[in-house]
Amino acid sequence: MKRIISYAGLVLGVAGAAMPASAAQADAIPRTQVAERQQPILIHDGLSSPVGMAHDDGGNLYVANWSAGTVLRFAPDGRRSVFADGLSGPSGLAISRAGDIYVASYSEDLVWRFTPSGKRSVFVRGLATPAGLSFDAKGRLLIANRRTHQILAAHPNGKIDVAAEGLQTPVGAVELPNGDILVSNIAGGISLVSGRLQARTINADLASPGPGIVRSGADAAYVVDYGGTTISKVDRNGRRTVIADGLSSPVGLALAPDGSLVVATWGANSVFRIGRP
Repeated sequence: MKRIISYAGLVLGVAGAAMPASAAQADAIPRTQVAERQQPILIHDGLSSPVGMAHDDGGNLYVANWSAGTVLRFAPDGRRSVFADGLSGPSGLAISRAGDIYVASYSEDLVWRFTPSGKRSVFVRGLATPAGLSFDAKGRLLIANRRTHQILAAHPNGKIDVAAEGLQTPVGAVELPNGDILVSNIAGGISLVSGRLQARTINADLASPGPGIVRSGADAAYVVDYGGTTISKVDRNGRRTVIADGLSSPVGLALAPDGSLVVATWGANSVFRIGRP
């Protein structure tokens, strides 16, 4: 029987879920490599199940605080404030080129849009447990729609395209420069969508890849392993390099303005910094 992975009411796994047939394509993947590992440094604590994170142009870090139903804002000097409250299961978070903040409500099946001043409106609704968010090169918001096993792409006007399907409980996605998409699936595995909607599994080594996935260069992404303790770099060929370890259930991940990574963990309810990989 498959385990159900949950924390503070957020159910990410699916009992009895089976890996898709494409998982067999991961059999020939090279072994995991280990780089010089970075030591995580605690920068913010006292959070409540932090998930999605992103920086604005001013260097402020926004964090979706799942259990508290809030979005917190951390200034570059570390000062914290509540940017938004009264949310239901805020999960993924992304910031557009215009500076608007988008927050997925995992519990309400919608995505909120906030102006930098905090004014909110519903961007899209009618989703199915939306998790991680990111933007593609066209300015579309990529939404990991976990329950339908799809990655959706929402245009600025709210029109929705299907960017990928046939996934296994996707919770995060990021576009590569050539238009391919790397996807993290909480039930296990990293998938690549290349030229077609249908995805294929390229790496099945991680226990439970979480919503935290950010691009690394032209052909790879950094990925958290919620079911483990690591941050890894996985390239489009499935090669995995561990860059940090010792984190307690890492879930969220964001690239800082200085090139370092910030990691949100559920085990410690904290945010850590990892030096430039």
